[in-house]
Amino acid sequence: MVKSFKTKFKDLIIFERQKHKDKRGHLIEILRENKIGKKFKFQILSKSKKHVLRGLHFQLRKPQAKYISVIKGKILDIAVDLRKKSKTFGQVFSIILTDKNCKSIFIPSGFAHGFLTLEKENIVYYNCTEYRSIGNEYSLSYKDPYLKIKLPKTRLIVSKKDANAKNLKELIKEKII
Repeated sequence: MVKSFKTKFKDLIIFERQKHKDKRGHLIEILRENKIGKKFKFQILSKSKKHVLRGLHFQLRKPQAKYISVIKGKILDIAVDLRKKSKTFGQVFSIILTDKNCKSIFIPSGFAHGFLTLEKENIVYYNCTEYRSIGNEYSLSYKDPYLKIKLPKTRLIVSKKDANAKNLKELIKEKII
């Protein structure tokens, strides 16, 4: 059985999956499309060491809704509402997802998304409603003072693209958002 929990962000939903254990190990149901009402075209599996920050990524044309689950490890998952007509535009949602707490998150299209890895080895599985759209991918700065994202005070491992990402005001000014 999968429990779902609404958030203050329209259509952003937390799922708590049940772990079925026996002497062989355990079984966890990851995703039921009928619980979300979306079709997922593209799946990604990432493996990262501790302190890797991936994101905050988004696509404008062909925006992706995402369903995120942790297979191994622990992450701080972060979503920022970029839907201009939303009551929560520019607001941040974050949650700890682990292989132990069996939580997943559904992030609707129109959000920037990223995560920070918190354990030695982290395997994250995510399903997307749209394919990657090369040339249409953007990053929102995790250091944006307006967003006030609270990250551990440690040296982060970040891609060049994400290190050079623009803040929300710049993206609005340049009419990217």
